[in-house]
Amino acid sequence: MSVWKAYAITILEILVFLVIGFILTENVLRTIYENFGISFMGNVWVNWFGVSYHLFFLYTIIRGLFINKNNNLLRERITSIVFWVLFIGSAYAIFIPFVKGENPF
Repeated sequence: MSVWKAYAITILEILVFLVIGFILTENVLRTIYENFGISFMGNVWVNWFGVSYHLFFLYTIIRGLFINKNNNLLRERITSIVFWVLFIGSAYAIFIPFVKGENPF
C-alpha cells in the first residue's frame, strides 16, 4: 500500500508543478520572450509543459540528492533515462526560442 501512496503523492506533485508552471509561463516567460522580441503565440502549451517539467526536475534533483538521499522512488526516478530525456526536451522547449528568435511551436 505504501507504493500506491508514493505514486499518489507523485501525481499530486506533478499537478502542483503544472499549476505553478502555468502561472510562471503566463506571467514570467511571456514577459521574458516579449522583451527579447519573441512573440508568445502558437502552441504555448509546449512551453508550459517545458517550464513545468523543468521545475519538477529541479525539485526532484534537490530532494533526491540533498534532502531524501535514501528514498528509493526518487533514486529510481533520477537514474531513469526517460527522466533525463524529458529534461533535455523541456530545456529545448524553453530555450530554443532564444536561438531561433521566434517560438517554433
